Parts: sequence; structure tokens; C-alpha cells
Amino acid sequence: MKTKNKKILINKINNSLWWHVSPMDPNAYKKRGKFLASTYKQAEFYGRPNDIPEKIKISNPVYGTSEINILKILFPMDYKKLYSSVLGDHKDWYKRRIGLDSKMYQRAKGIGYDAIVLLGSNGNKYLMKNRKPHSIELNLCK
Repeated sequence: MKTKNKKILINKINNSLWWHVSPMDPNAYKKRGKFLASTYKQAEFYGRPNDIPEKIKISNPVYGTSEINILKILFPMDYKKLYSSVLGDHKDWYKRRIGLDSKMYQRAKGIGYDAIVLLGSNGNKYLMKNRKPHSIELNLCK
């Protein structure tokens, strides 16, 4: 079932438009990849999205319905420690968050994934019905 869902997910991603908020840091793409959202409204969470949505092409994403699911795949031995590093009320929370994004990006890219895809909690149910989930965050690892 997971292989079928992955093929459906790839198809839905490749045949959709994606919204991107350009980062302030010009080196962000090298550090963390390129983040996109499945809707303009979702992208607004990160700032003002670009006026024109983008088409993208992926073929081998790592994906899950929670960040911890994705961390388990990328870091099977250290996922709990990595996840807990961004939890709580730390003064340097944003720096830790960016650091974890960078680690995930570097690891995914290093083991051959071309995207990290975070689905909403009911994402697999939509894929099983051959439908695009309502909430998808996409990080390109190219």
C-alpha cells in the first residue's frame, strides 16, 4: 500500500501548482532546500508568497503525516533527540528549527531523496482514494 500511495503522491505533486515564499537569507536554498506549500493560504504562514505559483517535478520523496514520522526514516537512531531539540520554549527556538531543517535536508539529499513531503494528518486517507491531500508542505532536495 505504501508504494501505491507514494506513486499517487508523486503524481499529485507533479501535477499541481506550488506556492513559495522567497527566503530573506540568500543561502537558504543551499542550507535547507526550497520550501513550497500546496495553497497560497498555507504559504502565507511563512510570509508573502510569490505572485505566480510553480510547477515542480519530483520522483523520490521521503514523506509522512508528521515530522517525527519523517525523522524516523531519515534518522532511525536519533529521531527522538532531534525532535525534542525543537520542542519547548527556548530562546533560540528559531535557530534550532532552522538547524533541524538543515539536517533533514542534508540527510535526505545525501541518501537519494529529492523531496521531503509533510502531509496533513489525514493525508494517507486521501492518497488511498487517489486524491491530493488538502495540506502538503514540500521541501525540494535538489
